[in-house]
Amino acid sequence: MAAFAIGADGRISQWSDRAAEFFGVGAPDAVGADPVTAFIPRALWREGRSRLERILGGEEWVGTVPYRDSAGSEGVAEVYLMPGHSEGDAGGAVCLAVDLRRLQRIETDLAASEAVFGQTPTGFFLFDRHLRLQRVNDAFATGIGLSAADLVGLHPHEIFPRAEAERLLGALRQVLESGDPVFDMRFTGPAPMRDGARKWSVSLYRLVGAGDRPMGVAGQISDVTRRQRDEREAASVRRNLALLNEAGAHIGSTLDLETTAKELLDVIVPGFCDTASVDLYSALLAGDDTPAGPADGAGELRRVAVSSVVTGAAAVTGAPSSADAARVGATFCYPPRSPHAKALRTGRSVTPDSHPDPLVRSTLVVPLVARNVVLGLVQLSRAKGSEPFDQRDVAIAQELVGRAAVCIDNARLYRREHERALILQRSLLPPGNPAASGLEIACRYLPGSSGTEVGGDWFDVIPLPGNRTALVVGDVMGRGLRAAVAMGQLRTAVRTLAMLDLDPAEVLTALDEIARGLGDGAARPALGSGPSPFAQHQPLLAQSRGAAPPPGGPEPADASEVYLATCVYAVYDAVKRRCTIANAGHLPPVLLTPGDDALMLDVPPGLPLGVGGEIFEEVEVELPDGALLGLYTDGLVESRKHQLEEGLEAFRRALSGPRRGLEDVCDHVLSELDPHHGEDDIALVMARVHALPEDAVGDWRLPPEPTSVARARELAIGWLLARGLDDLVDTTELLVSELATNALRHGRGDIRLRLLRDTTVVCEVWDNGYAQPRQRRAHVTDEGGRGLQLVSLLAERWGSRRTPKGKIVWFELGLPAPAPARV
Repeated sequence: MAAFAIGADGRISQWSDRAAEFFGVGAPDAVGADPVTAFIPRALWREGRSRLERILGGEEWVGTVPYRDSAGSEGVAEVYLMPGHSEGDAGGAVCLAVDLRRLQRIETDLAASEAVFGQTPTGFFLFDRHLRLQRVNDAFATGIGLSAADLVGLHPHEIFPRAEAERLLGALRQVLESGDPVFDMRFTGPAPMRDGARKWSVSLYRLVGAGDRPMGVAGQISDVTRRQRDEREAASVRRNLALLNEAGAHIGSTLDLETTAKELLDVIVPGFCDTASVDLYSALLAGDDTPAGPADGAGELRRVAVSSVVTGAAAVTGAPSSADAARVGATFCYPPRSPHAKALRTGRSVTPDSHPDPLVRSTLVVPLVARNVVLGLVQLSRAKGSEPFDQRDVAIAQELVGRAAVCIDNARLYRREHERALILQRSLLPPGNPAASGLEIACRYLPGSSGTEVGGDWFDVIPLPGNRTALVVGDVMGRGLRAAVAMGQLRTAVRTLAMLDLDPAEVLTALDEIARGLGDGAARPALGSGPSPFAQHQPLLAQSRGAAPPPGGPEPADASEVYLATCVYAVYDAVKRRCTIANAGHLPPVLLTPGDDALMLDVPPGLPLGVGGEIFEEVEVELPDGALLGLYTDGLVESRKHQLEEGLEAFRRALSGPRRGLEDVCDHVLSELDPHHGEDDIALVMARVHALPEDAVGDWRLPPEPTSVARARELAIGWLLARGLDDLVDTTELLVSELATNALRHGRGDIRLRLLRDTTVVCEVWDNGYAQPRQRRAHVTDEGGRGLQLVSLLAERWGSRRTPKGKIVWFELGLPAPAPARV
């Protein structure tokens, strides 16, 4: 606003500094000048002169006048002309000029400020320099619970609780002194005129007047009680979603019951609760088909996992009986009327009203239910200082425990099937390292399917009469349970055929017929040809594994019904130290003799079992004392990463070297060849020859005459007495007499008597007759026919077997127990 005075003569008599700034003309140039000609455009001089004369005559006037500023641009000023009087009653006028554009902006700003202050739903307030309220709007007054008039002049201590009032005062002083605004400052406290705690958000800024003089602090305040609650709810939802996401990624990474329970606790402690435990029915852990407990929920449970971030977790997660029952592995029963038994009985979550431990604020019991079967329960607790469980927490806990229950049930089913598969596999394989006459044996079996641990490879060690042992290794094409079933059928057939004491080639011929009978209804694949003795079977093996058949060959009607297997069958005679071997499409055995390198035996490869139309050949190999014979399946030497020949060469190198124990030999071979587990099943049988002592065998030939029976008794008695086997003399004398008499009566040619001592005493009587002895029931009136009954009653085992020129009848007696040492 510019102010100046006009004298009675119509010229400017006084000129203020503001007028000099407003018009851009200094006082020396303005005083004494004619205002009309100096500041009014030329076109308006006449009208301006007339208006000035009327004002000097005593007329007051207010209006708008165009003017030129110091820059030469024209503007519009609102002018107030008021007649005045000076000494001597001289006339004149006082003039006030305001830039109309600035005035309109100020009026607009004031109107907008009033509108914002009075009409916005957000609370506005104004503190003076003494930090007392000068002005508030209705929204602020409504939020506080007082009228706007009653709030004027109040101090923050008179509105808010002391602690929150001090925080607000500190912020007001900081803004007033520094001029730095404060945004979104939160404080909490009940308003004295309203019920319930309120959450407030305040933003403050300093008001500055003329000359940058602080006038006070203005601010905006919002009630964010609901917004903060919504934010807390949103944060809780985000946290729960993250918890569920973590549970989906973390729980169920293995098929182990205990590990799955621990994974659940790793997710929920401490993100969801402070302490937790998992209890499962003992029957479930034992592998029962019906793991659920009794109907009243009081069945026996076992604690499988505990996790806590609270000191004294054993007490917090304690079982009903004692603190010792709270440890992992303890078993206990919940009382029938307890909340835990109710959860087990109904399959629904239970929130107990109280907990005996003073550290616990809230407890939640959630049953583990999968496929409508209750497996156990999970107990979750929150310690003092934490929020209690609400309905949303119960829903989240049920979702987490439900996911874990499915994983635990899958682990239960896997454990059950896994145990059954192991039982099946153990029933199909010899237990441990079987004993054999004249042989030390070590075995290894690695299934290709780690999920079921059953496969199509098998091995067997079958004791045969006459201190002989059959070694068998076979491989059914395929893997998994189907191959294991086929393997079990073939293994049983091999044992049955071996008991008939057939030659190895005869055993494989009969086994081939059995394998073809297993696959009836499927077309027979054609054979290929190739330069290698094993290459001719590659199309057949590929076809059995589901590959395309060779060009021009017939396609099987159903490949799943084609039973193909390879097998090597070897019979070792401990007396002669000779081994007879027949092969049906299997890899050749390996032989390591002392002082030499390992070599692959030259055994005719033959065709796999189930193909038919092939005559199997057998070879006989003499094994020196200390020789090592190895039988194996292709999983040991064949891989996708190298050729079969490379694997066989690596096997030979692994066996060649310094002498090791037989168990160490097996471990060294597996370590050196490093077979890729999962590609194929692996079976390995290593047998080391231990020659029988020279005095372990007695062998005599007797002429076919009656005196030979007495001579056979004498020879047997002398042989036993020479070896300190006096306790077996009477039984052996009687049984040898019976067998020699039968050989003389029913046989032909010379009689041969052989006694063998190893882990038992075996007596064999040979003759040239082909009629096999048959035990029959003698009538009371019969004079004979009781000889074989005596043999069956007195011997541990007995039997007969064919030879190329007749038969052998044998019996076996156990060695007498050593006498106790005298003290």
